[in-house]
Amino acid sequence: MKVLFIDSTHPRLLEMLETAGFDCTYAPEKNKEELLKIFPEFDGFIIRSKFKLTKTELDIASNLKFIGRVGAGLENIDVEYAESKGIRCFNAPEGNRDAVGEHAVGMLLTLFNNLCRCNWEVRNGMWRREENRGIEIMGKTVGIIGYGNMGGAFAQRLKGFGCKVIAYDKYKFDYTDEYCQEKQLEDLFEQCDILSLHVPQTEETMFMVNDEFLNQFKKPIFLINTARGKVVRIADLVKNLKSGQVKGACLDVLEYEKTSFEDLHASELPAEFQYLIEAENVLLSPHVGGWTHESNIKLSEVTAQKIIDEFAS
Repeated sequence: MKVLFIDSTHPRLLEMLETAGFDCTYAPEKNKEELLKIFPEFDGFIIRSKFKLTKTELDIASNLKFIGRVGAGLENIDVEYAESKGIRCFNAPEGNRDAVGEHAVGMLLTLFNNLCRCNWEVRNGMWRREENRGIEIMGKTVGIIGYGNMGGAFAQRLKGFGCKVIAYDKYKFDYTDEYCQEKQLEDLFEQCDILSLHVPQTEETMFMVNDEFLNQFKKPIFLINTARGKVVRIADLVKNLKSGQVKGACLDVLEYEKTSFEDLHASELPAEFQYLIEAENVLLSPHVGGWTHESNIKLSEVTAQKIIDEFAS
């Protein structure tokens, strides 16, 4: 089977597929127009987030049997249409769930202990202890929305902190384990001190976290988003940061990201973004929650193994 690498990946993926007998063409340097011309030649695609594979692109790829997405989300693939054409779609959330779980905990600890500010102040000759008194995770109730690979990894890493972890997942049942208790969304609204989002980007989750949603929490909360930027409407988040309904936020993703997640729409950044970058109770990172040296390898290995298991002769 002929496989086209549309995006760059760790070389382990190419190595595994070629060892298993696949004929691979590595072409991340080609632009979309160049790639479309050769789409019909290939049985499989390896992608990250270079561009969307819509009905148009999938129809051009007339011999396509599978798409391997080296990452967790499939929002840049028209999965329903692909599957209607018999095209298998693989993703690899197992490959970066550990990275995301650790990143979410790291952001929370950094926010709670004012570590960014502390680091800057000490480097600039300031020694402010009382002003940088921190907050403990111990004794808090952490709510997780989406208890899949990422949500589960986050819950697992919270086990040693002495907090209560509850989770809501609309599409899973009977998932209470040693790390969390299964709950309804209303329970999260009632109990949460901290809310962490671990849902994919779909029509259903698009701007799910808005003003109405945030004001259903009975207590002011801290918000963590390491999922997708468009799950949270930033204008509404800023409104609730200003009111105190949201006490602080850890954002690895933003609604302003380009489709590739490689940059922001710089010409379209509103005043709310300026508020975020000036707010001391907001921590930002550039969509790197799952972006570790280890996950780079694991994502490629997981993707390759799923393809090999299904298609290697």
